Amino acid sequence: MDTMRDRLGPVVTRLLDEDPRVAVVLAEIGADAFADAGRHHPDRVVNVGIREQLLVGAGAGLALTGMRPVVHTFASFLVERPFEQLKLDLGHQDVGAVLVSAAASFDWPAGGFTHMAPGDVALLDTLDGWTVHVPGHPDEAETLLRHAVAAGDDKVYVRLSVQSNSAGHPVDGQRFLTLREGRSGVVLAVGPVLDEVLAATAGLDVSVLYATTVRPFDTAALERATGAAGTDVVLVEPYLAGTSTAVVNDALSHVPHRVLGLGVGRRELRRYGRAEEHVAAHGLDAGSLRRRIGAFLGPGR
Repeated sequence: MDTMRDRLGPVVTRLLDEDPRVAVVLAEIGADAFADAGRHHPDRVVNVGIREQLLVGAGAGLALTGMRPVVHTFASFLVERPFEQLKLDLGHQDVGAVLVSAAASFDWPAGGFTHMAPGDVALLDTLDGWTVHVPGHPDEAETLLRHAVAAGDDKVYVRLSVQSNSAGHPVDGQRFLTLREGRSGVVLAVGPVLDEVLAATAGLDVSVLYATTVRPFDTAALERATGAAGTDVVLVEPYLAGTSTAVVNDALSHVPHRVLGLGVGRRELRRYGRAEEHVAAHGLDAGSLRRRIGAFLGPGR
């Protein structure tokens, strides 16, 4: 099966052909995927070299001229390294772009911690007005990429990963999906952790929500689910644990509730190994999730 990132080049190349506003800005990483597009649209496919601050600045400059830039590199080089440019060149100037990352939290462990960004969504949360998509399957990535480019002049972050669920779902870039209904708690799975969450909660009397767009947060879906299943909520996110805990607390501030935030831990794993080993080490495999969710919700859930 192809990866989410495999869809990026073909989808955005078609959008370049269809919409004269669309432009692509790269910093070497991913350039091969846009080689043909660059030959057909040399004025709208720009490779700035290994200059990530310039990458975002160039995207913002294109946006100021009325273009819709798609800016792509690894998450650590797209959100963390040029964060000042995200804050000022895009945010302060009030222009939009579509930031599309790869490598995610630990997709390429051999690259070391320089190529990991488990805190990317939490960092974007310090800024105003960002939409954040976290697809869990290549089909969802394609849909959400199209939504992002079509989103007027909004600031949108699309977080691609090599981790993937076995099947895609009909996502719309806005709402959470209800995949199971129960009476003893709500488990919210974000993007590529869904398969592990479904396996972990098999046989438990819990509702399972699936989120691929986490900002804005679908508070209405959470309120509906907790109205039927109770206000014990478990968040399972493929990035820094607890990233969305505050959003859930705000959504449920009118009722007593408990929240458990599961995700990538803060402790750096220095023996990089394989991505599957990182999943297990951070307690995001089905067996670990089963134990942690069961301990939080209590026996018999």
